[in-house]
Amino acid sequence: MDLPTATGPGTATAAPALPPVADPAGPAQTSGRSTVRRLLTRPEIGGAVSALALFVFFSIFAGDNGFLTQGGTANWVNAAAELGIVAVPIGLLMIAGEFDLSVGAMVGVGSMSVGITTGGYGEPAWLGVIVGFAIAVAVGVANGFMVVRTGLPSFIVTLATMMMLLGGALAVSIWATGSSNVSASSSGLTHALFASKWMNDQLGVALVWWVLLLVVSAWMMSRTRFGNWTYATGGNVVAARLVGVPTDRVKISLFVATSVCAVLTGTVQTLTLGNGNVTLGSAFIFQAVAAAVIGGVLLTGGYGSPMGTACGAATYGIISTGVLLLGWNADLTQLFIGALLLVAVLANHRLRALALSGS
Repeated sequence: MDLPTATGPGTATAAPALPPVADPAGPAQTSGRSTVRRLLTRPEIGGAVSALALFVFFSIFAGDNGFLTQGGTANWVNAAAELGIVAVPIGLLMIAGEFDLSVGAMVGVGSMSVGITTGGYGEPAWLGVIVGFAIAVAVGVANGFMVVRTGLPSFIVTLATMMMLLGGALAVSIWATGSSNVSASSSGLTHALFASKWMNDQLGVALVWWVLLLVVSAWMMSRTRFGNWTYATGGNVVAARLVGVPTDRVKISLFVATSVCAVLTGTVQTLTLGNGNVTLGSAFIFQAVAAAVIGGVLLTGGYGSPMGTACGAATYGIISTGVLLLGWNADLTQLFIGALLLVAVLANHRLRALALSGS
């Protein structure tokens, strides 16, 4: 069943049709205003503007410090790509009206799966990759079923999952290797898929995974039935069920996607750095949510886009690299992100109201 997205991509609820009214400014100006309004009400506009503004800012003030060099560009692109792999599915889950705090722990689980397998037991990396993704699917299904069957808030369910995963991964790592920090290595196809680099070893393979994920997600949300189901589930879950949308299946599928992508990031980071750690993904918990919100996803669900979340991840990468190159205190990165988050929440609610008002 295809549900209507009446006011453009990222909007689940149809605005009421208004009778045509003659505009005294004339058809040309009316068309121009209409185009500007459609542009402003797109969910990704806030993230795109913030990313562009910060890129210009740091190009001016950190350009002489290497921000515009190949190395500086690779730094912020790598940071954006690794965060974006986690943030894009988190954004989709938030559009469907749910939340996943366990992604940070799942990054650590993916890291330790390849770390224990290769560094602890000397087995090939592909075996650890398979184990990590199998755990991710199991955790995603468990989170999804727990949320849809019990009706408990996903915030609470995934908070409990996060704590269990962190404790379990730490216990297994200590038992298997005697440490929470394990070396890791890869070769052959596994190395090519998860640890290869280009541009004088400066640009990592995470960029390829991020772009691939972004293209698939954007196509799915704008061109497929599942995308319409996702917007409908987050917009009004009761109404969506009444018209036949399988809301439970949508949510469970997206919980699985968030876990799998978190393990993918943990695998890439571990095999690229040659080191696994249980706490590797602790920073992703709130960074991924911040990227989604800065990119236009509403915390209440039903509104947002994968491209907007990608812009939010790019914003984070630009800030973290720019602050570092300027020699400022690294804590200022969080100051920038916090300020942008607040502005994004206020702007998103206003743009959502504009999109639904039709005025």
